[in-house]
Amino acid sequence: MKFPIELPDNKEFDAVGFGLNAVDHLMVVPEYPAFDTKVRFMEHKQSAGGQTATAMVSLKRLGLKTAYAGRFGSDSEGHFGLKSLIDEGVNCDFAQMIEDARNQIAFITIDARSGERTIVWDRDARLAYKPEEAPVQFGSLGRVLHLDAHDPLACVRVAKAAKESGTIVSADIDNVYEGLPELLPLIDILIGSKEFPHRVTGITDERAALVELHERFGCVVVGMTIGAAGAVVCCEGDFIESRGYRAPGGCRDTTGAGDAFHSGFLYGFLTGADVETSLKFGNAVAAMKCSALGARTALPTRPQLEEFLNRQDP
Repeated sequence: MKFPIELPDNKEFDAVGFGLNAVDHLMVVPEYPAFDTKVRFMEHKQSAGGQTATAMVSLKRLGLKTAYAGRFGSDSEGHFGLKSLIDEGVNCDFAQMIEDARNQIAFITIDARSGERTIVWDRDARLAYKPEEAPVQFGSLGRVLHLDAHDPLACVRVAKAAKESGTIVSADIDNVYEGLPELLPLIDILIGSKEFPHRVTGITDERAALVELHERFGCVVVGMTIGAAGAVVCCEGDFIESRGYRAPGGCRDTTGAGDAFHSGFLYGFLTGADVETSLKFGNAVAAMKCSALGARTALPTRPQLEEFLNRQDP
């Protein structure tokens, strides 16, 4: 199925992202510890992450031109996170470093048996954007604007200006935030976590909830990721489901898998692929990411993605 959305031309970037960055402290343990016990970790790593920042890095590795707008703390983690984006070649002209603020961090415990993780995180309130602080002109610089819907009212201002310029708006959303109902009608491609459609609509049946999202908010493509099973989207009344791929060498860490999926899906969309192929790209990038520790460690280049798809069936 072709995407029923017209991509604009004559934009400075293929994709621009406004949203979260983070620095993750990852610990691999033999098994998740029981309450009030001690366990020795097997491996530890500090890694840059964050939904939108990771998606922009991934799209850049796949050969597209990307930019990121978001806020970093002025601590060592903030400098580490910003440098990680610059080193990848992501444009950070609209990124800000907030003096005396701590960067968003997460402590992530990974069960070595499955690669599944438990996250404990914090975000300094000084990193949040008030609506009047939003970089309104930023979204219109890309053919696609990608959001994670944190600071929803600021996202509304960026998304409105982007849509007025012809930019397509994409979103990766897990939870319901204050102000979200004002943002959702501005989104063209809405793919959330498995729980998100139910959280918004109250409908238990997953496919019925996706239909309700489309009818209530008008999003052209709605969908959800379903872990190792892959992803499903609803487009023009049709459901398209794509099974997941096995992580090469086994799943080491699911941190950032959803971010990676979105980058693969948007890569397909931006390069003229159909919906089915874009879903395969999304699932493949997510699987490759899960083969290594850290949100960005194994994000593939375009040749690596093509090689993976040529040699492994879902």
